[in-house]
Amino acid sequence: MQPTTLKMRNRLNYLTYLAVLITFAVVIHTVEAALPLPMPVPGVRLGLANVITILALVLFGLRSGLLIAVVRSILGSLFIGGLFGFGFWLSITAGVTSCLVMGLVLVFQKRGLVSLVSVSVIGAAAHNLTQLGMASLIIANPDLLRGYYPLLLLLSIPTGLFTGITAHYLEDVTRRMIIKSGPGAGQ
Repeated sequence: MQPTTLKMRNRLNYLTYLAVLITFAVVIHTVEAALPLPMPVPGVRLGLANVITILALVLFGLRSGLLIAVVRSILGSLFIGGLFGFGFWLSITAGVTSCLVMGLVLVFQKRGLVSLVSVSVIGAAAHNLTQLGMASLIIANPDLLRGYYPLLLLLSIPTGLFTGITAHYLEDVTRRMIIKSGPGAGQ
């Protein structure tokens, strides 16, 4: 059985992999924000950058996942031109909350009680509901929660399934790549 987190022999390797994951997350976040998607709720995205957060959680642990969620929100908002704007606060609070929730659910995944896809769906629900809660706080409209809560919860399923299946596939590929390219490889 493979270890649930990769132990890096060298801090420089870990930081390099983390930098690559952050770069992927920021690029995906920025591109996804620029694409007009026909969604029934304004601002709803597929959450493709969450694939990278899930990978970081599974491969390197909660601290790395949180770092990626925070840096992705800050740099993504900076590149989009909305640093400290409405979207930034939705992104950072939802990113951190969903990362914490997924980190908690990963405990059950490691025990074989739930799949990585389930972790992703629960993370997507936490992300959507946190964004909705934050939006209703910012605009001081609690009716927003009642109106969009069921729809966003429902949208969490297909988006969470997609990101979860993608993360499940990429986990094995990424793990093998990291092990293959680790210290001493090719010598």
